[in-house]
Amino acid sequence: MKLDELRTLIVAIDTSTDMLSCAVAWWTPEVFFDDRPSRASVEVLSSRDHLCRRRANVELVQTVREALDEAGMSMSDVGGFLVGRGPGSFTGVRIGISTAKGLARGANVPLMGTSTLDACAWTAWKAGTRGLVGVAADAMRGEVYPALYTLDDEGPHRMFERERVVKAAAAVEEWAERADADELQLTGDGLVRYGKLFEEAGLMARALSRELWWPTGEGVLLAAACPEGLAAAGSTDPAAVLPVYTRLSDAEENERRRLGLAESVNTVITGVADELAGRHLQVRPMAAADAEAMAVLERECFEGAGHEPWSASLFLAELSEGAAAARSWWVAHDNGELIGFAGGMVVDKDVEILDVAVSPAHRREGIARKLLAHVSYDAQMLGCTSASLEVEADNESARALYANLGFEQVGCRRGYYGAGRDAHVMCAQLPLVLPVDAASPEPTAALAREWPLPAPSRTADEAAEIERRQLILAIESSCDETAVAIVDAEGSLLANQVSTQIDFHARFGGVVPEIASRKHVEVIVGVVDAALEEAAESLGLAGGAIAPAELAAVGVTQGPGLVGALVVGVAFAKGFALAADKPLICVNHLEGHLFANKLTTPDLEPPFIFTLVSGGHTMLVHVRAWGDYEVLGETLDDAVGEAFDKVAKALGLGYPGGPIISRLAEDGNPKAIDFPRALNSRGDYRFSLSGLKTAVTLYIEQETAAGRAIHLPDLAASFEAAVFDVQYKKAKCALRETGAREYCIGGGVAANPHLRQMMIEKLGRQGIRVTVPPQNACTDNAAMIAVVAREKFLRGEFAEFTVDADPNMTL
Repeated sequence: MKLDELRTLIVAIDTSTDMLSCAVAWWTPEVFFDDRPSRASVEVLSSRDHLCRRRANVELVQTVREALDEAGMSMSDVGGFLVGRGPGSFTGVRIGISTAKGLARGANVPLMGTSTLDACAWTAWKAGTRGLVGVAADAMRGEVYPALYTLDDEGPHRMFERERVVKAAAAVEEWAERADADELQLTGDGLVRYGKLFEEAGLMARALSRELWWPTGEGVLLAAACPEGLAAAGSTDPAAVLPVYTRLSDAEENERRRLGLAESVNTVITGVADELAGRHLQVRPMAAADAEAMAVLERECFEGAGHEPWSASLFLAELSEGAAAARSWWVAHDNGELIGFAGGMVVDKDVEILDVAVSPAHRREGIARKLLAHVSYDAQMLGCTSASLEVEADNESARALYANLGFEQVGCRRGYYGAGRDAHVMCAQLPLVLPVDAASPEPTAALAREWPLPAPSRTADEAAEIERRQLILAIESSCDETAVAIVDAEGSLLANQVSTQIDFHARFGGVVPEIASRKHVEVIVGVVDAALEEAAESLGLAGGAIAPAELAAVGVTQGPGLVGALVVGVAFAKGFALAADKPLICVNHLEGHLFANKLTTPDLEPPFIFTLVSGGHTMLVHVRAWGDYEVLGETLDDAVGEAFDKVAKALGLGYPGGPIISRLAEDGNPKAIDFPRALNSRGDYRFSLSGLKTAVTLYIEQETAAGRAIHLPDLAASFEAAVFDVQYKKAKCALRETGAREYCIGGGVAANPHLRQMMIEKLGRQGIRVTVPPQNACTDNAAMIAVVAREKFLRGEFAEFTVDADPNMTL
């Protein structure tokens, strides 16, 4: 069903503010015959708007149920969903969009998005407000999302190009200085926090009634139904609906500011370049230290062309905080050598690509595409919907590249690059047509598809087999990887998909929670789709991907983990399960690492000792029975994976640190450096790695001060030995004390080949059966979550739809 074909039942939701907005309505297309744009009519059947500060993920799905019941409808009657895309509370926006994505994907119906600021303006219009209206939505941290509208009998009309965020005081000053300030009528939830500022400027006299300061479900519907809203909605594929971003994340902004003021640590040559020869094609934001090398590469690439090469000072000016428009510049380097760069400038909703250059020695390696992917991604985060550029008419290779990315020629500038050198003006809609790369997911037009998807074709035997297999889909989003797996009731793993975010976090030396949450929202539908397709292939089904209705249950990681990341998975899973009419299963992420061992050893049964070594957790557990866990000891400070990352960062080796240190340790002597083994006394099952980390840092400083080159393989091997010796001795002691004859390990560090080999060999000689999970099930993945979900499914342990993420969940 398409929203423009016939009357459709729509459920609208918005959780961008403290107001949980929800309405159910008939959506009917209308066509005006006086040359005006078409507009949909909205007939509201029920509304369940209510304030629910910090409880949106608990109440949203239940509110949708109640609104449908009040309207006398059921989920099977719904023909589409609508969601407020913000701007607003980061967590609130992501809960609303993730839930809406799950609902639309689970029901296989269209999903539209609309601006929450527009919804506020339409809420005021519906109440009878006319004239000049200013919406000041709360952006926290002393900031607001300011938006001006003129309201007439036809509706609100924007007086701005795109959403933005400013300091509340700046918005007050800007509006107070308007010639028509005395006509300005204020609304928006920003008045709750910053009303005094507006009042001191004399702007609160014409503020609307307080109950109109938040968007309503009907306001969301009206905003989407107007011609501007319909035009902005674009694709109704839930994968394409993203939050309204007004800036990059704080971490990204701070990184750009730091790189603009100081030399980038990522380009410092430490004297151990030979050890890092495998680090090719690193992509990161431009730094001040790159300007000279960029100017050199610029001259090399454009020698003899009409394009006038940029100077180092021009590149440096692009990093100026006082620039009139937002900039995005990225560089590619190979072992410290700058080999390419690209940059753009945001003007209204368009990113103007200013310059692209790649070293002739590295052409046709996809570097330009990669750089433009990052620039266009930043542009989308800053609200851009299109990209434009000029390219020399004779530069056939560049024009071909841009054409492949979705650019089309829209004009020609005669003599732009000098006499006889014309420029072709090219434009493209964002997202660009980029290759789909799971290792570095970007919004890409290459994923564009018809939506809703056609129903799968099944024979009676195939349908019966699917029913017999009782397929369980599981979602993992606790940290920086979006993962989805499908397992059947017999334990066969039919699909295992992972979308990693390493590229987005590597330049910070660790995971940035806000970026992690953002990426989960962007890719979760695509990863679910890939898992449903893989499961169909595993079952030999040629009639299409597994449909949500063909599943038996939906599992999801509830905790522990990063709260912003967890809520995306939980919200999506709840919406998906509700729409598909399937039970919901919540899984403990730590228990998932434990159960990952059953992927290699299905007959593993308690009692046994389990060691968890990951980026966020280190613990020793006595598994007395499934679900009966005694935590013998945990880390007092850094987790093992965290210690690996910090040591790698201190050495300038990059992120994540575990695989890098492991590779270096292959050629090192584990006895070369005597690093400390903390809390190594018998019977003490606690762990502490802060002292070891300090010892490594001190060693690096001492060797550097003495002018001695650090032998990285020896350092890596000695560091590993100090960590793993403690893990082995505590496991050995626990096995002896409990009498258990089996041992297993889990977590990202469990993928380390030296740790696996040591435990298998040393404990094996003592008659202990050692189980290790598959290499690809050590780091965060959904296969382990699916295994636990299967156990719970068989026991009938289902969750209520009012559950929320639990970032502090323990075993």
